[in-house]
Amino acid sequence: MKVLILAASSLLYSDYVLANIEKITVYGHRTGLIGDAISASSGIIGQGEISNRPMLRSAEMLELIPGMAVTQHSGSGKANQYFIRGFNLDHGTDFASNIDGMPINMRSHGHGQGYTDLNFIIPETIATISYQKGSYDAQQGDFSAAGSAYFNLIDMPKHQQIGLTVGEDNYTRVVALGSTQAATGTLIGAAEWQGYDGPWDDIDEDVSKKNALLRYAGPLANGNLSLSAMAYDNDWNSADQIPQRAVVQGLISELGSLDKTVGGSSSRYSLSANWQGQNLQANAYLIDYELNLFSNFSYFLNNPINGDQFHQADSRTITGLAVSYQFTQQAALPINHTFGIDIRNDDIDNVGLYNTQARQYLSTVREDSVNETSYSAYWQTQIDFSQRLEANIGARYDYLKASVNSNNALNSGDADDNLITLKTSLNYLFSDNFAAYVNYGQGFHSNDARGATISQDPISLDPADKVDLLVKSNGAELGLRYFDERHFNLSAALWWLELDSELLFVGDAGNTEASDASKRYGIELSAYYWLNDQFSLDTEASFTHSRLDINSNNNYVEGAVPLVASAGMNWYITEQWQTSMRIRHIGKRTLSDDGNNRSNPLTVVNGLISYQQTHWKVDLALLNLFNSNDHDIDYFYASRLAGEPSDGVEDNHFHPIEPRTVRLNLSVLF
Repeated sequence: MKVLILAASSLLYSDYVLANIEKITVYGHRTGLIGDAISASSGIIGQGEISNRPMLRSAEMLELIPGMAVTQHSGSGKANQYFIRGFNLDHGTDFASNIDGMPINMRSHGHGQGYTDLNFIIPETIATISYQKGSYDAQQGDFSAAGSAYFNLIDMPKHQQIGLTVGEDNYTRVVALGSTQAATGTLIGAAEWQGYDGPWDDIDEDVSKKNALLRYAGPLANGNLSLSAMAYDNDWNSADQIPQRAVVQGLISELGSLDKTVGGSSSRYSLSANWQGQNLQANAYLIDYELNLFSNFSYFLNNPINGDQFHQADSRTITGLAVSYQFTQQAALPINHTFGIDIRNDDIDNVGLYNTQARQYLSTVREDSVNETSYSAYWQTQIDFSQRLEANIGARYDYLKASVNSNNALNSGDADDNLITLKTSLNYLFSDNFAAYVNYGQGFHSNDARGATISQDPISLDPADKVDLLVKSNGAELGLRYFDERHFNLSAALWWLELDSELLFVGDAGNTEASDASKRYGIELSAYYWLNDQFSLDTEASFTHSRLDINSNNNYVEGAVPLVASAGMNWYITEQWQTSMRIRHIGKRTLSDDGNNRSNPLTVVNGLISYQQTHWKVDLALLNLFNSNDHDIDYFYASRLAGEPSDGVEDNHFHPIEPRTVRLNLSVLF
């Protein structure tokens, strides 16, 4: 919905007035994006929607993307689990995320390829989240097979605020956001501290999360410049996934732990600069990142004396530069071109896996330094055949080279790979409110560079097969979008996706490994209905069929999710009072390749009640309102408890959703 505001009193539409029109774009579910989007499954989420969503964790901002679910299998400080389009994305392998022009996904990460930790984001500092499911835009690169999300930081806060949130299990969150005029622009500052012990029987999570943002936004050289500095530091204890049999046998409760010494620490510091002119856009960034993570998924399977706890370490510096140029060609038809280049370097001085006991070093499994550099170039053309018919054609070239220096010389080496991906879409407007979309796109994810140079398994010492450095996907989509500004917004998409190599979770190693090719197809529906200005309903559902592309009955994709659905209600009772209620459902997940082991479904309801005056606001969040004891995540693999056979017991391992909890927030606005 676009609104034009005329900042004039009794003047008519003179040249002066037209030159001083302020254009405000309001984003949200009431924004149909008719004529602006290249697919039915893309959208823009505004700060208003983020602030009104009851959330247990900040990463649940992504659940505003229709058909996406966010859970957790370990402590509050590590990256979440993400589900979309039939993928258990682990920690983000096939969904690309970006903030302020900086990539969030980590290549060759110590805990999993594409690791996407969103804990460093302060939700109040996000202006919009733009998302695209599928890979139909030439700007979408690594990790974008299932889609991508772009977090855009605020340039002009609606208000300044200081907020305090308190809740059960010693949950405390303090946030401050302010801005001031600086030269010809705006200087924005924000800070967040969060502490939390969690509901667990045997441990206190003892979370200590600290975030800060300092940002300048203003005009420069006939364009707009933003400079951002971000800082994040966190440490925590974990309540990891546990075997079902330990609960059945009464060894622990569903909120118990078998290893009470797991947890970790992480930090992320970054500087970024963005400049955008009429045709040219450029950004550069520098990121310093560290993670130390202690986990134990198999207990005494590999080491019956000291246990199977392991330490995953990651320390790196990421630098990058991106430039794009857009121009319109004067031809028989309006044609708009966009060219861009993107360079990224991950200088990983240590990515290691170590055996530990109670966080004390025992031995080194593998220790590497890795240097990865990618070079990308893309071109995209938009052709307007008429006011109703539009086509987009794009191509992208990616080259990735990596150098691995391992503690085992047999696993050191160099690898490189390149690929060309093609994108195309056709959009037709039946009316100002109704559009149809046809899309085809190729995407890709990179594999861990260590897998591309490996010769010897670091544990068994057996010969090991190398994996391709880049893995291509092919996808297509048919979509419809209907938009009634007053009452109704509907989108539907029928999609298909092939992936040349699936990544699967390996329980006893705590990471992922490359597997067979896979095929997925499904249908997605989202509908938003506004009864009036006070009351609205929404529902979203994604149905997916996923299989490995092999000639075998054992062709189920482990971790695949057949159904993700959610529904919500928002009621603006008065100008001061607002309430919202949301239900999220994740269907039975496939846990083994024969399809015989499946998780139970997950259903959780969250609620929010808000009261706001001009200069203050109170929010009461009711999370897991009906105290469901469903599981956030389930895996099926072998582990060994004390006294069990040496080859362990195959069992369901799960992490429960957190019990019902209440959180009260008071914010002062000025």
